[in-house]
Amino acid sequence: MKTKRYILFILMTMVALALSATIAGAQDAKVIKIASQSPLSGGQALSGTSMRNAVELAIADLKQPLVDMGYDIQYVPFDDQATPDVGVSNAQNMVQDPAILVVIGHWNSGVAIPSSEVYNANNLAMISPANTNPRVTSRGLPVVNRVCGRDDNQGPTGAKFLAKLGTVKTVYVLHDKTPYGQGIADFFQQEATADGITVLGFEGTEEKSNFDGIIQPILAQSPDAIYFGGIYDQTAVFLSQARAAGYKGIFMGPDGTDASDFAKLAGDAAVGTYYTSAAGPLSVFPDAAKFVDDYKAKYGENPQPYGPESYDATAVALHALQVAATLAGDIPTRAQVASAVRATADFKGLTGTITFDAYGDRATANYYVSQVKSADPAQWSTNELLDTVSVDSPYTALMKSMMGSK
Repeated sequence: MKTKRYILFILMTMVALALSATIAGAQDAKVIKIASQSPLSGGQALSGTSMRNAVELAIADLKQPLVDMGYDIQYVPFDDQATPDVGVSNAQNMVQDPAILVVIGHWNSGVAIPSSEVYNANNLAMISPANTNPRVTSRGLPVVNRVCGRDDNQGPTGAKFLAKLGTVKTVYVLHDKTPYGQGIADFFQQEATADGITVLGFEGTEEKSNFDGIIQPILAQSPDAIYFGGIYDQTAVFLSQARAAGYKGIFMGPDGTDASDFAKLAGDAAVGTYYTSAAGPLSVFPDAAKFVDDYKAKYGENPQPYGPESYDATAVALHALQVAATLAGDIPTRAQVASAVRATADFKGLTGTITFDAYGDRATANYYVSQVKSADPAQWSTNELLDTVSVDSPYTALMKSMMGSK
């Protein structure tokens, strides 16, 4: 009897030791959190969710070096609802968690700009996959970076393309009154005027359902083209109603057009639309083939535009965390991570080589002009790429100019 009790005691002791070791191991793992902000609900959730998925996939693929160093890498996605106040509120909550050392975001520049003020005040590094308004980086905040291009290059790319068509003599310009939409519309307008295209009107609207009061005055002026600086959940509805009202001219939008929901919402009216984007079609990124396959296997659909950029932003973050942790010999501070992110140079990502300039801009970025070929959202990735333009960031261009003048 005593023998049985002794054996039972030994077994219980072994179980207790095993559990203790497991708990101790879990406690020994040092937690580092990567956060993201994008619209996960509302009219722009398609793009925001694709961003979140790409971040999640990148962390799963690339976290192992940090895990081997003894870190537990956790992902914390936030829904900014494409709304500045929500983004700022999320940012304020985010900075209260000392384990969050970097944030990937946002989709909307109008949300990124005020939210980044909170990040900057708390040394929290931000890497944007998709924010193209110049003010995102031109404020000179040391924590703010982006792997995509800028609207002061994207807007002119669209205007130059229309001018080269030779058939566009007049254009009516609309925007959604956000920093993104109004900003890129203004850059487009400036270049269009410089290229000899007459701008018949420049108008902002927050309308999202009934555009009749806007469309009729535009039709009365018979523009050769309409340019709308805005996001697909608004611009697609406008285009559909404009076509139904009899507009037969050219329609162009910026990268806010670049999502399969544009075709879903506009239907046949979408076919023939031109758009520019700082996100390249999947076909131009040969290194992204595995990412696309893995994304489809996990989420059951193709990634949206800025999916590869979201993956790259996360890859840059993980690399910077590894560098900072190695230098610190422990969990790095937010300031150390922010410094490591800004120092990113010649980093090979899915979208090419990434180097941040002194302002956090991608030193050289590509801008793409495409045309919608099908009303089927599932065919969005087959849109025809018409032109690709590579442009240096303003800081990079200035540095090259100064070196060339010596």
